[in-house]
Amino acid sequence: MPVKDAIEGLGVPHTEVDLILVNGESVDFSHPLRDGDRVSVYPVFESIDISPVLRVRPKPLREIRFLADTHLGRLAAYLRLMGFDTVYGHNAGDRDLAQRASEERRILLTRDRGLLMRSAVTHGYWLRQTNPRLQLREVLERFDLASSVAPFTRCLRCNTPLAAASRQEVAGRLPPGIEQKYEEFQLCLGCGRIYWEGSHHRRMSDLVAATLSPRP
Repeated sequence: MPVKDAIEGLGVPHTEVDLILVNGESVDFSHPLRDGDRVSVYPVFESIDISPVLRVRPKPLREIRFLADTHLGRLAAYLRLMGFDTVYGHNAGDRDLAQRASEERRILLTRDRGLLMRSAVTHGYWLRQTNPRLQLREVLERFDLASSVAPFTRCLRCNTPLAAASRQEVAGRLPPGIEQKYEEFQLCLGCGRIYWEGSHHRRMSDLVAATLSPRP
């Protein structure tokens, strides 16, 4: 039996594994197991360099991009809030999600361990938390992303990067009173949504600060 089958038979997706030692020697997923073998399995290393040791999956993605499973819409919006390129697989089937993650070199985020066991998926993460805010912190910590956060730079609706816009550029496209109250705006060049620093922006700022604050 290949060591990959034994590991996934215990419920651990191969995307969660970065290093396998059999009898103290580094091996890949295809290594056949024999009676009496001692197997050590280690999780994915994103912030620690273990390049001198054989990896069992492709190298970490230096350009972090995510694909959120169909039930993770709120998490997808939160990751976009933090500035990360995040696609939401709304109503997509497992096969389509796995294929898209592979073709677009995205990290597949899901609560479905079976989805991560598909051979097409090379980079993925099984979320332990169920609360979206806690999931956001979990992802940032798991992939060591605190220093890469760039809040309010990506559209929460369609994931397109935002561009600065003047009052004149958005004139006639805002709710009553907003146009005269604010000087600076951000415009999504994808869906055309306009952002400004209103009460919603303040609530989102509080979320960013709380997520990045040290654990008590």
